[in-house]
Amino acid sequence: MPFNIGWTGLILIILIALLLFGPSKLPQLGRAIGDTLREFRKGSRQMIAEAEESNVSEPKPERKSVN
Repeated sequence: MPFNIGWTGLILIILIALLLFGPSKLPQLGRAIGDTLREFRKGSRQMIAEAEESNVSEPKPERKSVN
């Protein structure tokens, strides 16, 4: 991943999230974020597979040489 977050940055983010949402909402928030990322990856994989499938099934146009 392109993120360069060190331990101190990660701890700071967790503390801010804890202050904003409270300890009772953090598990729900984590689950929601995980589900969202999972669905995004699934959709991305499906789109890539469909694009590759359509590229394979379509014949490439022939190039005519100019003489």
